[in-house]
Amino acid sequence: MYLLVGVWGSSTDFGSFLRTKEYAAMKLFIYLMAGSVLVWIAILAMYVKSASLGVPTFSLELLGKLAASGAIGEEFQTWVFLLFMVGFGILAGLWPFHTWSPDGHVAAPTGVSMLHAGVLMKLGAYAIIRVGMVLLPDGAENWMPVLITLGTINVLYGAVSAMSQTDLKYVVGYSSVSHMGYVLMGIATRDPIGVGGAVLQMFSHGIMTALMFLLVGAIYDRAHIRDINVLNGLFSRMRVTSFFFMIAGLASLGLPGLSGFIAEFMVFTGAFRTYLPLAVLAVVGAALTAVYILRLLARTFLGEMDPRWEHLTDASPVEKSVGAVFVFILIAVGVWPEPMMRVINVGVAALPGIY
Repeated sequence: MYLLVGVWGSSTDFGSFLRTKEYAAMKLFIYLMAGSVLVWIAILAMYVKSASLGVPTFSLELLGKLAASGAIGEEFQTWVFLLFMVGFGILAGLWPFHTWSPDGHVAAPTGVSMLHAGVLMKLGAYAIIRVGMVLLPDGAENWMPVLITLGTINVLYGAVSAMSQTDLKYVVGYSSVSHMGYVLMGIATRDPIGVGGAVLQMFSHGIMTALMFLLVGAIYDRAHIRDINVLNGLFSRMRVTSFFFMIAGLASLGLPGLSGFIAEFMVFTGAFRTYLPLAVLAVVGAALTAVYILRLLARTFLGEMDPRWEHLTDASPVEKSVGAVFVFILIAVGVWPEPMMRVINVGVAALPGIY
């Protein structure tokens, strides 16, 4: 990622200062390396603990069996899970370790931004479930109130930050921070519905955000600007791009019939059952999401078009094809989530400590 951003990325001129691609790449590298160090310390601690029990191993399966047998004490689990939670949380954009993500999104080329949002950030949340919760179930339980609190801050802080941005990529970047908060909240509920919603949110957010970055890239390639105060009325020249962006935006704000609604509804259901006050705050975050998404759509695509955009052309056939696939997935999962949830529920049911 350092090379993809630092070599092939681009700098952004904000007038009063220049945010260079080298800055974004180095920031991304430092944050992710710090997270990797914490995870590596936790992995070594697990190995040393297993060796002290006569079974020196890095195997997730064997370590999981040791944890299930009660051989790994709760105090050890508590502190090692903290290392996993923070280390993997940095990768997932956990507040307050999230700032590498929006800057990395903005500096990266379109394809890398899609990979960053669709895959990279999800790996951290997946690892918290697959490694932390499986190997250290007792320790995980002790840190879940902290994780859901930080996840709620993610939702609110990301939404408020997105509202204050005028660069399309920064709006989508902070939106990613906000939406990853729903994932972390769902995980922290330890409720089958909440955790299932978190996994579905990972998938849904990956698709909708990758689609948004694809379309932002299409607009920037033609207009050479991403300022929503300057772009306006693009629907008259870029109808397919505008339509696809509206679908992605409506999925992001949780419109019923699209995948984002199902995922967020499940997360809220789990959170209301376990952490009611924080769930209420997260609902406020969802309302703020609607504000900045609708503002972005109205300013960028609706209204009277500035004459300087008369030369713009719509998305290319390749961009339309990729966008159409993403739009189909968002609608299909939103209308009929049962096939995907059947697969997700099998994995969630196997997790220890889910009640």
